[in-house]
Amino acid sequence: MIVKKLILFVIVAMALAFASRDSAIKNTSVIITPESSLLVKGTTNVNNFTCIFNVEKLKNPIPVTYHKVNDKLQFNKTALVLDSNCFDCGGKSINNDFKTILKADKYPQIILLLKEISNFENNADMFAAIDIQIAGVTKAYKIPVKIKNGYKLLITGDLAINLSDYSIVPPKKFLGLVTVNDTIEIFFQLAVREN
Repeated sequence: MIVKKLILFVIVAMALAFASRDSAIKNTSVIITPESSLLVKGTTNVNNFTCIFNVEKLKNPIPVTYHKVNDKLQFNKTALVLDSNCFDCGGKSINNDFKTILKADKYPQIILLLKEISNFENNADMFAAIDIQIAGVTKAYKIPVKIKNGYKLLITGDLAINLSDYSIVPPKKFLGLVTVNDTIEIFFQLAVREN
């Protein structure tokens, strides 16, 4: 009987040790390197447009606070802040139109808040839960991501969002002859290394 109690105690102690290791909060910081890319693609009833973010303007390093729970990494206040002025859509006029769409005069930043990565142990089925704040409105998304290991970590993904979800009315130009479509796509390929 004493041996059974001792074995039960050892099993419970080991389980608690692993649980506390998994739930330990870790702080680090990462740098998004210049090999990264982030772009926004949209369409109008006449044409399409691509706005490329200048990743060299990111504020590096980015602080990261997380803890592991089972096969999930849960993050606390881990944000990628994109200054609206750092997007290049191919010309001054369209850059100004893009900033107008984003209401950049009042909300100069787009904020991507990483909340969780699930299935972290299984790269094939990994998902990131993120909040995206545009024009003062925040929406939650769950997107598939892939992580490739090399000399850096490469995180890739894409996401389609609707401007109307952010209380943005797709603009019309030239007396309504040119209309921006409601759906835009965000593509990212982030080469990340720990600081």
